[in-house]
Amino acid sequence: MAEVRIGTSGWLYAGWRGSFYPPGLPHRAELEYNASTFTSVEVNGSFYSLQRPESYQRWRETTPDDFVFAVKGGRFITHLKKLSDVETPLANFYASGVLALAHKLGPFLWQLPPSLGFDADRLQRFFDLLPRSTSAAVELASRHDARIAPDRTCLKTDADRPLRHALEIRHASFATDTVTELLRRHDIAVVVADTAGKWPLIETPTTGFMYVRLHGADELYVSGYTDDALDRWADKVRAWLDVGLDVFVFFDNDAKVHAPYDAQSLMRRLGLGREP
Repeated sequence: MAEVRIGTSGWLYAGWRGSFYPPGLPHRAELEYNASTFTSVEVNGSFYSLQRPESYQRWRETTPDDFVFAVKGGRFITHLKKLSDVETPLANFYASGVLALAHKLGPFLWQLPPSLGFDADRLQRFFDLLPRSTSAAVELASRHDARIAPDRTCLKTDADRPLRHALEIRHASFATDTVTELLRRHDIAVVVADTAGKWPLIETPTTGFMYVRLHGADELYVSGYTDDALDRWADKVRAWLDVGLDVFVFFDNDAKVHAPYDAQSLMRRLGLGREP
């Protein structure tokens, strides 16, 4: 049965303290509070730098058993290397601790830079490197280089589980049927990214789940969503669920504390009652 998970992109925001997070809540308890409200969250610190295994383990241990983490791939892979010659960086990423999330490990988000146009060969080579199971991720991780110290690796999995991947594009050249067909052949979700009209919005299903990032309706990262807009997104989610697609929705309009409240509003529209 298809399921929907709703949450925020990240959880450590100073502006949320005393607003969404109750006054006096310790910073170390913010993820626990977030997870008591939502059913998933994006780990976006992994985009900026490799995290530690003990961090992933702590996040797993302090969240409900049915909680799921989406993990954002490193910008070294997507923005600096631009997906080229990235087998070792991918090995380092998977060795850095993501597998310590165990059964709470959800899809991986690979966000491309706005400067990177469509290149089918580049994408295909990258897709061929991506592990499609936790066992394959262990095998890839075992090829990490000296940048990852032995005491900062997690090279095991508690069970062999499938892994899912989503690609967020930010260049107009990706808005073609050729791209969606390539993603479909490689079983990769195209991210449905609402970016206030700045970058392409593609809503074509390309695999068994939809990955939605809501960055702001009118102003990127800043503006909130009106009741009408949230009604429309709720209708889209229901339509995807009706055809058997799992749905992940993450709000990234965090600058003025809209993200957690918009996420709660969408949950209410969908009859999801997880409240702190």
